[in-house]
Amino acid sequence: MKFKFLCSDLDGTMLSSKSDVSKYLIEQINKIKHETNIILVSARMPSAMYYIQEDLGIKEQPIICYNGALVLSGNTEIKSVFIPISVLNQIYLLCKGLNADLGLYYKNEWYVPRTSVRVEKEIKYTKSTPTFQDTDTTLSDWNERKIGAHKIMLMCTKESADELMPILNEKMGALLNLYRSNDTLIEIAPKEVSKLSAIQLLLKDHESLQDVIAFGDNYNDIDMLSNVGCGVAVANAREEVKAISSYITLENTQDGVAHYIAENLVN
Repeated sequence: MKFKFLCSDLDGTMLSSKSDVSKYLIEQINKIKHETNIILVSARMPSAMYYIQEDLGIKEQPIICYNGALVLSGNTEIKSVFIPISVLNQIYLLCKGLNADLGLYYKNEWYVPRTSVRVEKEIKYTKSTPTFQDTDTTLSDWNERKIGAHKIMLMCTKESADELMPILNEKMGALLNLYRSNDTLIEIAPKEVSKLSAIQLLLKDHESLQDVIAFGDNYNDIDMLSNVGCGVAVANAREEVKAISSYITLENTQDGVAHYIAENLVN
């Protein structure tokens, strides 16, 4: 079947390394991109996705950032939903006294209170650079600018994440999407957005989710993979993701997305 859209998660899915797409993927994308819209769908900030678009030769395509909280087409903002400052202040209070730093994201702005192993990894893998300033200053500045966070990354220890996650679920679960991406990271996004809702926003009247093939590996990909015409999990995906997917391809480090394209989507 021909698909009008190929939507793919990046980290752990399309990226064969921690930060880059492979030459093999570039070759396969080049074979289909003139008849298929290639949409990158990620929790990343825009600047951490632009270089991948450039490598794939798809800079004219929209991108879905922050798991759907920000959707851009070139310089045009298609959708922007952020966590308001009042909620950010509540989260900040819950984190005080615990070993948890707030990474705060708005559009192409990224603020952290200090460097750490986690922050240095993010800089290396996403090729983006944060502004280092204390969280009180950032929240005060954002309050004056009347903006909020497209994404919060809580950088914790395992112990502080174990303590924070149930508290956040109890106090904020009705307002926010809370997603523990590993033992020490909690990602927070606006409740009303998802990768799936962002994809739906890009569809025209004569197009449907059946025209979409999507690739993913993690919990925040489940909604997307289970509702499109064809959902493909990489072999390194979480078991829950593989269980709802139509197909399972090779691991991301084995170029699973590229192999699936070559075997199933290239004429």
